[in-house]
Amino acid sequence: MDKQLIKNYWFDFLSDKNALDYPLGDITIFGGDPNKLAQLVYEGIKTATTSSYDLYEPSEYMPEVGDYNIILNGKQEPVCITKTLVTEVVPFNQISAEHAYHEGEGTKTLSYWRKVHEDFFKKEYQDAGKKFDYDITCLCEVFKRVY
Repeated sequence: MDKQLIKNYWFDFLSDKNALDYPLGDITIFGGDPNKLAQLVYEGIKTATTSSYDLYEPSEYMPEVGDYNIILNGKQEPVCITKTLVTEVVPFNQISAEHAYHEGEGTKTLSYWRKVHEDFFKKEYQDAGKKFDYDITCLCEVFKRVY
């Protein structure tokens, strides 16, 4: 990761702003296909994401409303900056069709979302030595691209 490139990108964003009004939340690389997902965010198609709430470590960044996040591609280069608008903890089996649509991936349907995320979370849980089930809690985040 080229920290200087990311730092310059952030400071370019802040160049005409009061930095105190723009808290940097996270520098994010989406799982699965980082290049494709970063491009979907850049194009305004992907305006939501889901992560496993239970797998966050106590010291790990957890998205908060009002945070600004730098989205990286697969080469760990900045693509855009988003602002977190909504965060909500929801069981996997209660994720809405609306949230799935806003994730912007594939067919944008709930059935597509469930298939892709079930596969993704099963691997994450296995890697963490835990068992996936449909009641796991998910952190749903809604955001907009601002830069």
